[in-house]
Amino acid sequence: MNTVGPIAGRTIVVTRPQAQAAPLAEAIAAAGGTPLIFPLLEISPAADPQPLAEAAERLADYALAVFISPNAVDYALPVLVAHGPWPSTLTPAAVGQGTVKALAVHGITGCVAPTERFDSEALLDLPALAAERVAGRRVAIFRGDGGRELLADTLRQRGATVDCIPCYQRSGPSDGVAPLLAAWRAGRLDAFTVSSSEGLRHLVDLLDADGRARLQNTPVFVPHARIAENARALGLSNIILTDAADAGILAGLRAYNWPA
Repeated sequence: MNTVGPIAGRTIVVTRPQAQAAPLAEAIAAAGGTPLIFPLLEISPAADPQPLAEAAERLADYALAVFISPNAVDYALPVLVAHGPWPSTLTPAAVGQGTVKALAVHGITGCVAPTERFDSEALLDLPALAAERVAGRRVAIFRGDGGRELLADTLRQRGATVDCIPCYQRSGPSDGVAPLLAAWRAGRLDAFTVSSSEGLRHLVDLLDADGRARLQNTPVFVPHARIAENARALGLSNIILTDAADAGILAGLRAYNWPA
């Protein structure tokens, strides 16, 4: 373990959902830091399982299946493949590389996905989602409850028939923020890593005036410009935009000018 790097001795809060938190937490620990796992979103199956069950029955009718996140894969794939093998005519697509890897775990390869920016805009820029490729075809988008409509709306504008299929739901932390407040007051909380605008809203809503004041003075590392914009809209100012994914967040942590 590296105990003399720039984050050695720093306590870094990892706010990814529990199932996705370990890789970043382990990387922080390997760099000498102390990860504090505090998921800002709790993930559970969709309240209504019927849309996913119906999509599984007609999976071969789709030309493109888009998975918004690793959670979408984890909650949708077991139901989908229980109805039979993945159709050879169905192209899988993903917003990020973590989702590509999650699909590969289930044996789903040949995935269409961005290789640089990881968002709906980057996915829509790919040739496989151009109007001439999707017009007149059916597209399934496997996602959580709610979320952005840009992907679905744009594909419809390009002539596709789009079904948005909720396969999981998100909620805020159920245990409150006492662990964070205790770490702050003990001088053992140095930074947050946040990969969800929705999760950040939950955090701000849960904090009292003292907690929000402490958050203002704590660096918040985010891997996407949209999250940074939303953080500013929530009144935060100490925001550090990093490159994408866990590797980008870790590089941002290493490059930060930490106080002595």
